[in-house]
Amino acid sequence: MSEKRYRRVVIKVGTSTLTGGSVRLHMPRVVALAQQIADFMKEGVQIALVSSGAIAAGKEVLDFPELPKTIPGKQMLAAVGQPRLMNVYEQIFGIYGVRVAQVLLTREDISDRRRYLNARNTLESLLGQGVLPIINENDTVATEEIRIGDNDNLSAMVANLIEADLLVLLTDQDGLFTADPRRADSAELVREIRGEEIPKALWDGAGGSCDGLGTGGMMTKLQAAEEARKTGAEVVITNGGMPDVLRKAVSGEEVGTRILPSANKLESRKRFLLAGAKRGAFIQVDRGAAEALRSGGSLLPVGVTGTGGQFERGDIVRVRRADGKECAVGMTNYSSEEVGQIQGKRSSEIEGMLGYAYGEEVIHHDHMAITGSRTWRM
Repeated sequence: MSEKRYRRVVIKVGTSTLTGGSVRLHMPRVVALAQQIADFMKEGVQIALVSSGAIAAGKEVLDFPELPKTIPGKQMLAAVGQPRLMNVYEQIFGIYGVRVAQVLLTREDISDRRRYLNARNTLESLLGQGVLPIINENDTVATEEIRIGDNDNLSAMVANLIEADLLVLLTDQDGLFTADPRRADSAELVREIRGEEIPKALWDGAGGSCDGLGTGGMMTKLQAAEEARKTGAEVVITNGGMPDVLRKAVSGEEVGTRILPSANKLESRKRFLLAGAKRGAFIQVDRGAAEALRSGGSLLPVGVTGTGGQFERGDIVRVRRADGKECAVGMTNYSSEEVGQIQGKRSSEIEGMLGYAYGEEVIHHDHMAITGSRTWRM
């Protein structure tokens, strides 16, 4: 069905899209989006859905009470509306045979290495099982210090978390314009953005949310696009009310504004890992393991011969060969103490030795960058 092939896609749907500009969830709109997502999942595309709408659903459940626009008031509405929203998604996606899961995140879940790893592994497991993660900020517990603040930026974080190829931001506008089209008749739709920087004129012309239901606007979508494209993801900003909008966006048709990556995905990952490597922390491996890493394999405990320095689960560490040369850098699933216990063992023995397992790999190949020379020297 699609001309382009994306392995992973993050779709962010805003409140204005879910409500169709009204004050209630617009069921035909939700059904249309669900059908398109289900079609892509049948094709083998892995999709994560970042959904707003909990507060709007909460207002609907409580018959639209007049509340002060305070964080506790919004948290209360989100607590009431989130089950309603998930119930709607579960029923509608169930029509198309798609299983869904709720994932609630805060900024701490992304910034803390251990929680980052837990969130990533949860999403990886869901995607691997063909389950659609439906992600929202955990509004009911988030405070100003830890809240992300809008689902546009959350979607960019999720795209980075699962290394998505495409981020689609659905909004109530047709895309990015040279000026705010609600205020300037001369505003023109920008079809494509290339290059290292998003033009300053677009930042200047970005406006805020005008429907009173959502928290984002074009400014937050620009921020999200900027972050996502730095990690190698393509971004499409387009109108969620357009017929077959997802099919058009994912197939590469000219729809909305398409923002091309400003960095190669592999190089971006390598720079991220190298910059975050913990000083003095390393894992030493035997020759067979080093060769397996070169061939695209993961680091298994059977190939580990030792460790250096102290590190925790989620830290980025260097991988050294027996001759002391560095061959890779990556994010470890286990601490230095745990690696010391399981080194040289088979993956099937991890749970028996530790009493638990975070995975078969000490470092998964998806979260590793190969470094050093390509020749083995004794």
